[in-house]
Amino acid sequence: MTDNHKPLTGALRRATVKKNVAAIHVSGKLTLLQRKLSNVLLLNAYDTLIHHQTHRIDARTLCTMIGYNSNDMETLKASLRGLVETLAEWDMLDENGQQEWGVSSLLAYAKLKGGVCEYAYSAALAEKLHDPKVFALINLNIQKRFTSGHALALYENCYRFVRTGSTGWWSLELFRRLMGVNDSAYYETFKHLNAKIIKPAVAEVNKTSNIIVTPETRKMGRAVTDIRFKIAENPQLAVLNIDDGAGVRNTAVYERLRVLGVSDRLARQWIAEHGEGYVAEKLAYVAGRDDVQNPARYLQAAIKPVEAQAVAPQSERARKLAVVRDLVAGRSPTQRDADKRIFLARITEAAARQDFEMHGWMSALNAEAIFAFWEDVEPGVFAELEGV
Repeated sequence: MTDNHKPLTGALRRATVKKNVAAIHVSGKLTLLQRKLSNVLLLNAYDTLIHHQTHRIDARTLCTMIGYNSNDMETLKASLRGLVETLAEWDMLDENGQQEWGVSSLLAYAKLKGGVCEYAYSAALAEKLHDPKVFALINLNIQKRFTSGHALALYENCYRFVRTGSTGWWSLELFRRLMGVNDSAYYETFKHLNAKIIKPAVAEVNKTSNIIVTPETRKMGRAVTDIRFKIAENPQLAVLNIDDGAGVRNTAVYERLRVLGVSDRLARQWIAEHGEGYVAEKLAYVAGRDDVQNPARYLQAAIKPVEAQAVAPQSERARKLAVVRDLVAGRSPTQRDADKRIFLARITEAAARQDFEMHGWMSALNAEAIFAFWEDVEPGVFAELEGV
């Protein structure tokens, strides 16, 4: 794997990447799940990567985001162990034109305690991972679509070069290392490498991701010695290249707000501040009224900061829902996605599932189950409401 690519808000809008900046090459011997785990951990830590020495994420959330059974801690342990044993290496020019070579474990350490995964990067690697000129983040919505580790590895290694249109020439030795097959004598034969690794990986990248890659080879005599990949944006899947980390513009709630005439900025602000469920609840309320002449203006009055609303007696359920809304707002986009998936997996009745998909955490039909879920996530979270 090299430069794990997930697009980050604003990062790819910077000036053109310096010509001599090189990729971070990470040993390719990672399973598909380990690759996905590495990307989720990096995304979770990114905002505080160079300011905090350690990072934490709920282990159940982590398992769900990667595709593990949320109770399969042994598989998670094995994958974390693999990341600590994997080396990341860079060889590049710094800002002053001086050559810099470095090597580091992909993770400095990882530990599981009390249902939380704590982990850290070495200071030198964290600095490189946080610099979008060196190492770009991969969008998790795209990552989810991959079923092959080799295809995800190829995507990670190609995506950084989407603006330049080509990866540049890689020796076959380097390419085999990036794909994690450098220890196999079988893949030293280009015919085997092409048939079993290159062609299937290219086909999945082009079908699954937001880029199209085309391999080109260079020969010495009759033997293939180097390979490069031409890269173009995939117009059919470009929507997956979401430019707002939380992927707000790809949600049904955002789409409904825009149809009603709410501005892009305001729609994203409402969803970020109040959560999809709360906004969806207000949308449903407005849709059910025949006397609303200006839905956007009516929504603006309905969706306002809690402190600005008139103080009125609230039912116990309303108070609990307000607590849930605040809990959801405090979760990272990664955790919110996992929370929804974990909760949906518990719902067996079709009507209840449909109500949750429509109203999110404000689903009246699932209220008691929602309260039980968040009590499980944050024991005692509703305790202060007792007797109110």
